[in-house]
Amino acid sequence: MWGTTNIETPNIATSLGIPNAFFSIFLGSAVCFLKPQSLIEDRTEPEHFTVTPKSIPFPTTVRFKLFEILRIFESVTGDASDVSDGYRLQEVLRCCQTVAIRSCMEFEPEWLHLFQELLGKPVIPVGLLAPAEHDGAGPDESGGVWKSMKDWLDKQEKGSVVYVAFGSEAKPSQVELTELALGLELSGLPFFWVLRTRRGSTDDEVTKLPEGFEDRTNGRGLVLTSWVPQLKILAHDSVGGFLTHSGLSSVVEALQHGRALILLSFLAEQGLNSRVFEEKKIGYPIPRDEFDGSFTRDSVAESLRLVMVKEEGEIYREKAKEMKGLFGNKDLQDQYVVNFLRYIRSHRRCLGRKIENSGVIK
Repeated sequence: MWGTTNIETPNIATSLGIPNAFFSIFLGSAVCFLKPQSLIEDRTEPEHFTVTPKSIPFPTTVRFKLFEILRIFESVTGDASDVSDGYRLQEVLRCCQTVAIRSCMEFEPEWLHLFQELLGKPVIPVGLLAPAEHDGAGPDESGGVWKSMKDWLDKQEKGSVVYVAFGSEAKPSQVELTELALGLELSGLPFFWVLRTRRGSTDDEVTKLPEGFEDRTNGRGLVLTSWVPQLKILAHDSVGGFLTHSGLSSVVEALQHGRALILLSFLAEQGLNSRVFEEKKIGYPIPRDEFDGSFTRDSVAESLRLVMVKEEGEIYREKAKEMKGLFGNKDLQDQYVVNFLRYIRSHRRCLGRKIENSGVIK
């Protein structure tokens, strides 16, 4: 089983008589959107990715916004000098014998059914793979680093804090960072912000907070630029919402604790994820310009207050709490892994042969 889009892996495995499975870290909705064979032939312009493919037979809003696909268009479609990520995905799905996918039937049954139908081979959900709290252990977590964070969180009212983090890859531009900061300030809400000002040591474009921001929000907001135990923070009772890039791993960590989502996508399939979370009313996307993705401090503040405190945002808070019963259900999610292992054992003798679709998803 492999989790990268190395197009040689399945062919090598098959030639050696080794059963193989592609592990998709993407939701079924994202893979279905990108899966159609027309990806290379018919979707040649960015605008083609802003409509739902004909291969999706049910109503959905899952599609890219124009600014989202413009940011990744070259990597999806490629150019004359490189093999595109879209082509790599097509090839590994075509050549693998089985797909294991990080998802579950209770969350997106229609997408998983469709994925298996489009693929014509077994698609096996392995569960949402929510981490155990001790999996978030890190340097000095039991000492001063976590203690100082916990002390600050302990002083806040239950469910009042917005946790803000955009993963290890996304870095807002200076303009985006400024609007985010001033939006957090305007919201009047307490916040815990894990701020990424550069992408590694080779990134020369270091972003900065607006002048005086930390002084004006002192006590109400906490800004850290170092590693933090995200899972512990999301588990703390004072945290009520999560301003996130819509990356699946972070969302799983938030929903296993019932935290409502405020969505601001930046990279890859995050925009597609955002549509799914919006459809299910577990997340609210910050309004943005369709062409360039820009947003304002006012839209940030209004979105935060909607999800965190306003009456019309109650549905997001309630739906997120409902999701805790699914994402945080260890017995249910572990059973998916057990079922996958059983499937592997029962097919281990199918060396070098095509594994027929045995209706794993029913």
